[in-house]
Amino acid sequence: MWGGYVEDNRPMHPSDPAPTPPSTVSFGQALLFWLKLGFVSFGGPAGQIAIMHTELVERRRWISEKRFLHALNYCMVLPGPEAQQLATYIGWLMHRGWGGVVAGGLFVLPSLFLLIALSWLYIAFGELPLVAGLFYGIKPAVTAIVVHAAHRIGARALRNRWLWAIAAASFVAIFAMDVPFPLIVLGAALTGWLGGRWAPAHFRTGGGHGSTAPGWGPALIDDDTPTPEHARFSAARLLRVLLLGAVLWLVPMGLLQLAYGWEHTFTQMGWFFTKAALLTFGGAYAVLPYVYQGAVNHYGWLSPEQMIDGLALGETTPGPLIMVVAFVGFVGGYVKQLFGPDTLFLAGAMAASLVTWFTFLPSFIFILAGGPLIESTHNEIRLTAPLTAITAAVVGVILNLALFFGYHVLWPAGFSGRFDVPSALIALGAAVALFKYKRNVIQVIAACALAGLLVRWLPL
Repeated sequence: MWGGYVEDNRPMHPSDPAPTPPSTVSFGQALLFWLKLGFVSFGGPAGQIAIMHTELVERRRWISEKRFLHALNYCMVLPGPEAQQLATYIGWLMHRGWGGVVAGGLFVLPSLFLLIALSWLYIAFGELPLVAGLFYGIKPAVTAIVVHAAHRIGARALRNRWLWAIAAASFVAIFAMDVPFPLIVLGAALTGWLGGRWAPAHFRTGGGHGSTAPGWGPALIDDDTPTPEHARFSAARLLRVLLLGAVLWLVPMGLLQLAYGWEHTFTQMGWFFTKAALLTFGGAYAVLPYVYQGAVNHYGWLSPEQMIDGLALGETTPGPLIMVVAFVGFVGGYVKQLFGPDTLFLAGAMAASLVTWFTFLPSFIFILAGGPLIESTHNEIRLTAPLTAITAAVVGVILNLALFFGYHVLWPAGFSGRFDVPSALIALGAAVALFKYKRNVIQVIAACALAGLLVRWLPL
């Protein structure tokens, strides 16, 4: 599959001959791997992390299991897409700053190019019967997928009545009181901090990825491999990274301000998605309600139906699901004709690229600045009590997102209109496929898209 690797990926047996550590991996070899990974990283964060574990820990033995999980637990604590941050961390550990930039960048770029192309096809040809029929079936599938995500995260996060109460409170806050998502995150963090002090047993959690599995032989970066010089903490190096990150944010933001002004769509997209990047605790589904509140309700960059379609496109392309922001940016730039009516594609592509830059820049800074602090100890990092509470709150927020999607899919004209029975049946079928038969997201979306075509083509 990956070329040049014929060894199996089973753990070592006591009777096996002692393997030797792999030879040094060149920057070019690593670059080729990260490029391939960017095109096959389907399956959400769990699938993406599994692919990296199989390739980097088991088959290639570039990094040991313990060091892999050590890096992963740090990435789990951070806001942002943990799989992309993990790739950045390992690339940085192996080949310094440029290794991290290449690994993290190639994790995102294939998805960006695909989403720009798919977004253009969607917005330019979405009214064609074929495309409209496909998305008619995809919309109810997305509703079922979001419900499944809430269940999956809730099963892992809601381990006691305290955490259930936090999830319920967050649902009521966003559903009934329209509390902004950042305030919900802050409230949950404060609750977790207080709970960690007064009732720590209810907010204790581990790394969340299981214990160390049997070994696969010595790794290039093994358990006892000394931390390389570039990964050792230095106050001067930390200051340089933070200054560089500030420049990389301030220069494009300043140019947008000078060229277009603060109220222009490009500038507001940069500012809005910077804030979104700092709120993605709990994964992409957690930040989607915040993106919806801003992009749909406040700025009007796209409609609720387009938001649902964008999530479907994000689910079916490689890379982190948060790349749905590229779709949001493209549609907003295209529809608002930011470069005039003759350059709609250019405006959409520019907006998609801008929001991707501002969304992912903080992730690179977190890794390059915080990595040396994490490498200073190889003990397992535990998630904090505030993060435990935030994860519980995320469940309630995602449930609200599912209800939002369901309302727009099942009552497309509002409660005063008719109930869409075919959409309800497609959503039910998608839920059965996900919950009972454990089918993956791409299979469910493909089947529901075909069902949508049949419904549109059959005389009803």
